[in-house]
Amino acid sequence: MTTPLQRPRRKNPILRTRQPTAPPATRSRVALGLTAAAARGVFELQVCRDCGTTQYPPREACQNCLSERLVWKPQDGLGELVSETTLHLSYELFFRERTPWRLGMVRLDCGPVLIAHLHGDVPRAPTRVKVNACLDKAGQAALFAVPEKETPNMADDRQLREMTCDPKYRKVLVSDAKTALGQALVKSLVEAGADLVWAGYAEPWKKFAGFDDLKKLPQVALVPLDVTDSKNVRELAAEIGGRVDILVNTAEHHRAYGIANRAGVETARAEMDVNYFGLLRLAQEFAPAMRSRGADGLSSAVAWVNILSIYALANFPPHGTFSASKAAAHSLAQCLRAEMRPAGVRVLNIYPGPIDDEWNQLLLPPKLAPAALARAVTQALKQGVEDLYPGDLAQEWLARWRDNPKALEREIST
Repeated sequence: MTTPLQRPRRKNPILRTRQPTAPPATRSRVALGLTAAAARGVFELQVCRDCGTTQYPPREACQNCLSERLVWKPQDGLGELVSETTLHLSYELFFRERTPWRLGMVRLDCGPVLIAHLHGDVPRAPTRVKVNACLDKAGQAALFAVPEKETPNMADDRQLREMTCDPKYRKVLVSDAKTALGQALVKSLVEAGADLVWAGYAEPWKKFAGFDDLKKLPQVALVPLDVTDSKNVRELAAEIGGRVDILVNTAEHHRAYGIANRAGVETARAEMDVNYFGLLRLAQEFAPAMRSRGADGLSSAVAWVNILSIYALANFPPHGTFSASKAAAHSLAQCLRAEMRPAGVRVLNIYPGPIDDEWNQLLLPPKLAPAALARAVTQALKQGVEDLYPGDLAQEWLARWRDNPKALEREIST
């Protein structure tokens, strides 16, 4: 049984900070299909349309009939562990620093045999296991076998924690805690075991609704943070940037209407200043310190979370300039992800549908409750995914966008 994770001791400032390393990241183009599914928290394998064979590893053609008609389909991951080994020596620096490391060979019920990382609670072979597709520190798909039935303290396993961004015993910065979503996220992270949550809020001379409730939580520290003020962001980064393990950017400026229904560019400029330039300011000041702490023990820097919008994929004309600002932030977040990946810091992009707030009052349900979105974000951190589309509308929008982007554009503009 996994030993419960203990609160990490305070770091000795004299000791050096271990430099981040990554496992081997080379993959073929076809194998990136496995990574694309793992980024959404799904385990998918290639299935032949002609003969129905499920195969692994990914190939250009079916191993059974040589057909090229292959599709990626979700799998339940159930199978049998047939053999295992423990790695005590490795020529790869990433694994050399983390040995001993359990590995095993699993025969899936759907047919393929594969090698997977083994959870510490998996009994000796032969035994039943469930294989999940995770993202490793290099941002590539890695197969991880866990017990078929959940065990106590399962998330605290040393090897599994390398694949996730669990907030437990970590220090988190939420950039805007004035909103209903920001406050729900702070509370959700505290419930998930975060050691300390800095709750940012602009205009510190104003006492926002919910201020006293947050102040009562012993794990929460309220800090002045205005993402439109470069000096303020820089000063806060100098004060706490070296201790932030997870940064959740909830700062958002949202107004309705498109282009012709609003005169001037002031509202659009404000949306860009918060939604795009705010993210840029945070990235410039906090990202360097987080990159340097990607391997700093059990509570190392692990994740950067951006609350974007499903409108970032295709512009929603009734919220046209807001959609454009989120599309810009989406592109910037992809750049941030590429820069953070070598340090093993995962960038999670969250694409929710309409949130039940004042700026979506005129939209018909379904709409996401802030508390439901907060729980989804916390769960995404625990699973270590890269992209999350919470809510029925976001899931439908994503499916239509993947199937035919032009058709989606036409449908939402009528």
